This record gives sequence, structure tokens and C-alpha cells, in this order.
Amino acid sequence: MSLDLPPTTYGRIAAGVPVTDVERALAFYRDVLGLEVVFANGDPTGFVILRRGAAELHLSIQRGHRAGVHNVAHLLVDDATALHDHLVRHGARIVKGLRDADFGLRTFVVADPDGNRIDVGQPLR
Repeated sequence: MSLDLPPTTYGRIAAGVPVTDVERALAFYRDVLGLEVVFANGDPTGFVILRRGAAELHLSIQRGHRAGVHNVAHLLVDDATALHDHLVRHGARIVKGLRDADFGLRTFVVADPDGNRIDVGQPLR
């Protein structure tokens, strides 16, 4: 099947995560997950770009947002156990516990304060 795509190189892609309270979200993404704010827009702030390593998330205010049961982002790390334990120590809600999955990842799912789910995985070698 040919899609007849033009010759182009894709760059980064970042998940957009709706939140109801930017400061509360930053307390999780910045202060617990350790992502750095690299851009913020609005007064009051309604949009934030966070980055750590190759990981990037875009938070945007969405009044009345209700999280679904799907994962909004997938984060690959080099030590899922250490991150899981860190998140537990900081009171994060673990939706699916740490396990070695048959698809080759040590994985777990964590929810942010708005209930947005992030699937975390470490490749098993």
C-alpha cells in the first residue's frame, strides 16, 4: 500500500496533556517526575512545555477535563523499578502495578493529579 507521502523527515512529537490546574500539575510533573519547564504561556499560565532528556509533554488548561481510562503518554526509562518506587514514596497513584510484561517491558501505569494515565516502560534485555 502506497500512501504517496512526500519525502520528509519527522521530528519530535510530544503528547498534549489536558489539566484542570497548572500549578497542581506542575507539582507532579516538575517536582515529582523531575521534568523541567522550558516554556510557559499565558497570565495566568494556561500552557506549559516540560522536558527531561528526550521526553517532552505539553500541558494545557482544560476546564472541566475528565480523564479517560486510556494512557495519554508512554514514557520509556532505563530503570522502571526505581521510578516506580520514587513515585510511590511521593504519593503518586499507581493505576497498574510494576510487572514484567510478555511484550518485553518492565512496566507500570501512573496517574497524574487529574487522572491522566502515563504508561512507563523499561526495555527488558
